[in-house]
Amino acid sequence: MSTKSGSVRWLTPAEERAWRALRRVMVAVQAGTAHDLAAIGLSEADYEVLSTLSEQPAQTSTLGVQADKMGWSRSRLSRHASRMEARGLLRRAPDPADGRGCLLVLTGPGMAALRDAAPVHVESVRRHLVDRLAPQDLVALERIAGRLAQPRPDDPDGPPPAGAGRPSEETPANGA
Repeated sequence: MSTKSGSVRWLTPAEERAWRALRRVMVAVQAGTAHDLAAIGLSEADYEVLSTLSEQPAQTSTLGVQADKMGWSRSRLSRHASRMEARGLLRRAPDPADGRGCLLVLTGPGMAALRDAAPVHVESVRRHLVDRLAPQDLVALERIAGRLAQPRPDDPDGPPPAGAGRPSEETPANGA
């Protein structure tokens, strides 16, 4: 790949250290939570699908809305939903508003899996992130995340979808 040095704003040593630190944190926290969920038979992707689907009215969402909410492509979610459907965690139903689309519906076994997984996930998030930071660090992290989620003036498309929204009160995943 050919890159002209003059057109690239290379990272300063401090910027590169910050970038690498952020990557290490993301990898460490994600690996820790993935390991803890795997111990109970769920992947991080499974948990994300179950928890975000549980937040929807009647635990039902169109594939497109669900993919957008999670920041996934429709094809990625469709493939993953097929695997989850084979395990009985969700089911697909025709979308009455779109003959080509489908609805994803959380099943009873899917909700039970989420209820069982939520305490494990919350404890994992605590162990790998929350309990390792001071309260002011959590405030700073939230501030930074909010800032990074804002569209840049020079990027008309803005950032990718933010992923999971705020859990509903009846969602067992509250707080995680």
